[in-house]
Amino acid sequence: MQDIKKVVLAYSGGLDTSVILKWLIETYKCEVIAVTANLGQPEDLSGVEEKALKTGASKAYVLDLREEMAKDFVFPMMRGAAIYEGRYLLGTSIARPLIAKALVDIARKEGADAISHGATGKGNDQVRFELAAAALAPEIKVIAPWREWELMSRTALTAFAEKHGIPISSAAKRYSMDANMLHTSFEGSELENPGSEPHESCHERCVPVELAPDTPEIVSVDFERGNPVAVNGKALSPATIISTLAEIAGRNGIGRDDMVENRFVGMKCRGVYENPAGTLLYKLHRDLEGICLDRELLGIRDMLAVRYAQCVYNGFWYSPEREAMQAFMDKSQETVTGTVRAKLYKGGVWPLARTSPNSLFSEDLATFEGGDYDHKDAAGFIRLNSLRLRLHAAVKSKLKD
Repeated sequence: MQDIKKVVLAYSGGLDTSVILKWLIETYKCEVIAVTANLGQPEDLSGVEEKALKTGASKAYVLDLREEMAKDFVFPMMRGAAIYEGRYLLGTSIARPLIAKALVDIARKEGADAISHGATGKGNDQVRFELAAAALAPEIKVIAPWREWELMSRTALTAFAEKHGIPISSAAKRYSMDANMLHTSFEGSELENPGSEPHESCHERCVPVELAPDTPEIVSVDFERGNPVAVNGKALSPATIISTLAEIAGRNGIGRDDMVENRFVGMKCRGVYENPAGTLLYKLHRDLEGICLDRELLGIRDMLAVRYAQCVYNGFWYSPEREAMQAFMDKSQETVTGTVRAKLYKGGVWPLARTSPNSLFSEDLATFEGGDYDHKDAAGFIRLNSLRLRLHAAVKSKLKD
């Protein structure tokens, strides 16, 4: 503790990080600098700087990281077709390495000895923050209050806040939630029982499908080298593409998933995720790849996508294996340029048409109306590919005898 003179804290302005700010000052007798990341979350961040200073922070930064998150974190992940355990689009996971990078940048700028976060000792976020910090700045210490203090309940946190005059919201929170431009997650309350249905209040980004419009909506997205660049023909910045598609998909009930996943720390957890923009982009991107990617290249990419998603989920964004896989993913996307039109209706996404200047689809070969394809060529192809099967059948026949 004697070595800790200045700490940079990931600060949201909520109960947990407000208590942590004051606890750090009391426990470590140190200066605390608050850093709040604007990642496009729905929360109003006005006043968060003032609250941090009133709670005891020596400085407070509110960083607009929306474009950086979209361009340098979300889009590379989407080029990698990352989806964890076949369902989770990694909305929380992808934000953590960016927040950690921001903490490290401010720590170096301010000459801080340590960074601190509000992740609990049960979850994945502690791992993500600290693995990122170890990769970016191994010389900077990390303080995880949830692994040190004795404030293990909301009642204890509230009592600490009241004792120190920290203003807190009187409204009880039903869920533990995380949000950014890409998604909102819900955990806790009735969701801790996998056999319980989510409460009707468990909605933020996606309207319930039964309340979605009765008329389908048509949307088109243009891609260049695997990255979305325009919506309905209009070029937009990366962050604006995410926010625009989030609104479009969300009002059509698209992007909601209720699942039980395997945390990196070993336990299973149940969460409800709303990721309207990510869900829409994932489906349209894969549809465009259908005409742009070679069969074998797509197969290898899909095998690597499983490991890539695990890297993101487990907190290894800055690992050599993720960086190497990213190089492969980006190479695979060099020809993924074109436009996909889709119909959105009550939670569903149905691609209608896809075009690309790099299309591998040959109408002359695929047509049922003649063309240059010689059907007789298939006989030799089948005979060569069946050779090993016929040899294997002969061996099996001998074994039976």
